[in-house]
Amino acid sequence: MALTAQVKDELARVPVEKVSARKAEIAATLRFAGGLHIVSGRIVIEAELDTAAAARRLRTFIHETYGLGSEIIVVSGGALKKGNRYVVRVVKEGEALARQTGLLDHRGRPVRGLPPHVVGGAIDDTVAAWRGAFLAHGSLTEPGRSSALEVTSPGPEAALALVGAARRLGIGAKSREVRGVDRVVIRDGDAIASLLTRLGAHDSVLAWEEKRTRREVRGTANRLANFDDANLRRSARAAVAAGARVARAFDILGEDLPEHLREAGELRLANREASLEELGKLADPPLTKDAVAGRIRRLLATADKRAEELGIPDTEAGISQELLEDD
Repeated sequence: MALTAQVKDELARVPVEKVSARKAEIAATLRFAGGLHIVSGRIVIEAELDTAAAARRLRTFIHETYGLGSEIIVVSGGALKKGNRYVVRVVKEGEALARQTGLLDHRGRPVRGLPPHVVGGAIDDTVAAWRGAFLAHGSLTEPGRSSALEVTSPGPEAALALVGAARRLGIGAKSREVRGVDRVVIRDGDAIASLLTRLGAHDSVLAWEEKRTRREVRGTANRLANFDDANLRRSARAAVAAGARVARAFDILGEDLPEHLREAGELRLANREASLEELGKLADPPLTKDAVAGRIRRLLATADKRAEELGIPDTEAGISQELLEDD
């Protein structure tokens, strides 16, 4: 089951006993899942949801909280929207429900954000409003670089109201418009886990956190592997470059070279991609890594000094352009 569907399935089963919290969830679900429509001069409420469980929950809450009837219409999926959609429709008492939920103000005008009793309600009401908004139009993507919990909003006012509700819960959310559609987005992994926990999606949080941890471990392993691989490439390239400089040093110095420096240089030429530690083990008698590095360094310095005296290119001239370029 996809993460979004799993979360919605779990949230649709969260019990809510507090009446004000039920009212807040109903209002937010209706606000984010649909809107008010005028049909033959009558206000009709339609809320389109993508799970049957959420639709049944909304219908049950409306009946138990306000004593009003509603119907569920199943809309088959098409080319743009895959899967069935479930429309909770209130026809006869649409205006009564709109007024009681606060979707219409006292003058009969539609409320653009969230009703005042939701915005200024208790923390339980704020949690319920977020639950309703997510059930209506929420989504949760897989953990990773682009992971996010999003709620599509019917307008900027409702989006800002939901951002404010998240702030009351101590969670940072942002409102943004993408291709003409307002969204409320939470990207921080800890904030997503915290919000889902507050909403009651405990099993979903565990599943999400497990995927998040697995991805982070895999990402860390890949970064370390890439780091090690890059280090090996740099070390090998540096060794080859050092071999090229040693060859140039032999050309500059000829036979005029101390024996111990010559032996170190010959080791490098015979093992161009070996590390300094490996060269030390190949020496007879064996040398430390620092001893090998010191002898090669003195060999190159001696050759560079001689080149300067003779007015000819130094040991750097032996390095090809390819070795000088970064990966």
